Amino acid sequence: MSSLNALSVAVEVASRKRDDARKVLQDTLAAEQAARAQLDQLEDYARETESRWGMKADTAMQPEVMYHHYQFMDRLGHAASIQNGVVGDQSARVQAAQRALLDAELRLASLRKVVEKRRNDLALQQQRRDQKQTDEHAALQYRNASQEN
Repeated sequence: MSSLNALSVAVEVASRKRDDARKVLQDTLAAEQAARAQLDQLEDYARETESRWGMKADTAMQPEVMYHHYQFMDRLGHAASIQNGVVGDQSARVQAAQRALLDAELRLASLRKVVEKRRNDLALQQQRRDQKQTDEHAALQYRNASQEN
């Protein structure tokens, strides 16, 4: 029975690790979603700024204003590029967390199978002991009945 208790403890530990891995995955998914939302905001703002700038194309612009606009759009593009890298990093973290969760789930499933097999083995051993006792008891009764006759 002590090996079964040890296996039960291992199952509990594996369950906690699986739960922890699930929490990490949820957190990384939330971080990835936030990074994507921020990237979307940057891209939307860039499109909106370009469309507003396009409406003013008919008017004469001073070179300094044009220079500042292009410089601003370059910085905005650079920020979007950096944020795109952040999204990629978050996606990699999500994939790693998914693999860790899968590993934890597989470990838990295999431990549960081992526990179930061990329980079945113990039940079979007990059944055989019970059968042996029953057979011995029946043989003893038969012997006693034979001796009385």
